[in-house]
Amino acid sequence: MKIYKNMKDVERDLKIFNLERQIAWEEIKGLKEEYMEDLKPAHWIQTGLNFAGKYGVLMLLKKIIK
Repeated sequence: MKIYKNMKDVERDLKIFNLERQIAWEEIKGLKEEYMEDLKPAHWIQTGLNFAGKYGVLMLLKKIIK
């Protein structure tokens, strides 16, 4: 526990805590936007196509090697 000697120190720490809270809030909002983007069907389709492309290349290589 921190012991304060004057109001200036208290006000300084309160200002720091407020800025840290604001930064954390902005980070949360950014994460929300990111998750909302990830949940869009277009993103799912793109992910599926990327997976299918990688799987297709692996299958092609497997057939070439045999």
